[in-house]
Amino acid sequence: MTPSKMQLNRRNLLALGGAAAATLAAGSLANPAAARAPLLGVSLAKHWRYKLGAFEITTIMDSEAFIDGPYPIIGKNAEEADVRALMRTNLVPETRYQPGFSPTVINTGKHLVLFDTGNGATGFVPRPNGGWLVDQLGPAGFKSEDIDVVVLSHGHPDHVAGIMENGKPLCPNARYVICGAEYDYWAPANKHTGELESLAAVFRANALPVAEKFTMIKPGDDVVPGIRSLAAHGHTPGHLAFVIESEGKQMLFWGDCAHHHVASLARPDWHCVFDIDKEQAVATRKTIYEMAATERWPVIGYHMPFPSIGYVERRPTGGYRWVEHSFQLYP
Repeated sequence: MTPSKMQLNRRNLLALGGAAAATLAAGSLANPAAARAPLLGVSLAKHWRYKLGAFEITTIMDSEAFIDGPYPIIGKNAEEADVRALMRTNLVPETRYQPGFSPTVINTGKHLVLFDTGNGATGFVPRPNGGWLVDQLGPAGFKSEDIDVVVLSHGHPDHVAGIMENGKPLCPNARYVICGAEYDYWAPANKHTGELESLAAVFRANALPVAEKFTMIKPGDDVVPGIRSLAAHGHTPGHLAFVIESEGKQMLFWGDCAHHHVASLARPDWHCVFDIDKEQAVATRKTIYEMAATERWPVIGYHMPFPSIGYVERRPTGGYRWVEHSFQLYP
């Protein structure tokens, strides 16, 4: 083929391409619906299910709200510039984040266990932005009356405000499990003042109507076979984590041992404003993260980004890193 013919062929191809583009453009103008679709908005799954041995575990989204932070929620004892720099390094926004609020249902085959009840109508993220558990149990495949154990990791409103729904227990056939020290801290009237009293009032409004159904436990006690409590005090006086085990496989539900998937893990020494005993909470974070990293356990972190499942990795420079689950727990 001669160079002139090559050039001619190229011109022909360009001409044909231009004609085709013009035809497509004309068709689009004549039939706009064929060229575009309406925007649908962000869509996130509201529940996520997997297996651990013979247990079936489902995390449920109770809110998808964004909040300001992580500073000063995390790192009030640090410099704001240092917290922001850590966010930039990890490619996440410096001043906004989306924590998980993730009640979890575990079907052991003998028991249907709900871990924490979400924000309800009066939690930290009230409706309509939170308190979704009541409406998401059904789509996730559950009836609230079938839940026979409700475990409360601790007494903060975003964990207990969903106990009651329209003046009645959300889970009418359940017994309730909490650390005895935690119940004794929040339940008495006239014990607290100020902000602590506002938190205690939410606890009393939801826990006291079902007080006769409470079982008080201490660290090391079993909730049901395969679910054992673990000391995680500091965030609150009786805050508990839980080791879940089935057919030789283990994972950890750590409640509020982290409030930000980067800041809390990378700098467990940074204080969280929600921690009642801040130095004890620092010690607990270090212990729990080291345990999770050493055992290579999958972790359910209530405030980790939904679906709130991941792993803990030690960082070579110190601290830890949250590694989101990909497919490790799929059958």
